[in-house]
Amino acid sequence: MLDLEQSDERLLAAARAGDARALEALLERHQAQVYRFGMKMCRDPEDAKDVLQETLLAVARGLHDFRGCSSLSTWLYTIARSHCLKKRRRSKFAPEVERSLGTYASGSVAQLASSDEGPDEVLSNQEIEQALAAAVADLDPIYREVLLLRDVEGLTAPEVAEVVGISVPAVKSRLHRARLALRERVGPGLGLSDEPGPSACPDVPLMFSRHLEDEISARQCADMERHLEGCPRCRGTCDALKRTLAVCRTAGAKTPVPAEIQRSVRTALQALLAEKG
Repeated sequence: MLDLEQSDERLLAAARAGDARALEALLERHQAQVYRFGMKMCRDPEDAKDVLQETLLAVARGLHDFRGCSSLSTWLYTIARSHCLKKRRRSKFAPEVERSLGTYASGSVAQLASSDEGPDEVLSNQEIEQALAAAVADLDPIYREVLLLRDVEGLTAPEVAEVVGISVPAVKSRLHRARLALRERVGPGLGLSDEPGPSACPDVPLMFSRHLEDEISARQCADMERHLEGCPRCRGTCDALKRTLAVCRTAGAKTPVPAEIQRSVRTALQALLAEKG
């Protein structure tokens, strides 16, 4: 009897052996992350639905071509990204309605900055999640995709490089730019000042981003920690960036696949399996 809780590797082996239930269980397990990525890259529910369906069907068709040199998630994101790019090319002349953070200047983000709540309570508000979503949507697609894959979906930098098709250093360079842009755009909502710190202060957001990617030495890290202990402004900036990225990931995890889309994808998958059978 098939155990639907077993590992991806076991389900994959069973699916390759012709077990349709194992294949359905495997794809159902990963559909939320593919849909979430499609939603944030395409910014359109119908396009995200198409990306999800096309990705899962491509996996079902190419199951025997997957050699296991990379993780199943990496393979899924690579296929999903390809379909996102196709969607973007087809609609590049269509008008886009973007919600800039300027939308929030006199509303929720500004209110968050002046709220009497502590930072943890402020960051739990729905408004800051909306502001983060708008900030991510405003990023250039080449920066948005690395941020989503690394900081929302949790892939490693080498895995992101494999999905995107660029070098690891290039991934890290884009990632630093994306994180700094995100911090700059949501900074007012976190109560951060855009005024530069004292000349002796390091570039805390960049240093923290580089620390996340293991790009600073132990000595640099220790120097940074000593500076943060004695500089409340930089410590607050570092803490705010940590919370920004944490909320970004938490908010991303709250994107379920609507029931009607699950039914549509399941019907398409069953039709494909019936054809193959």
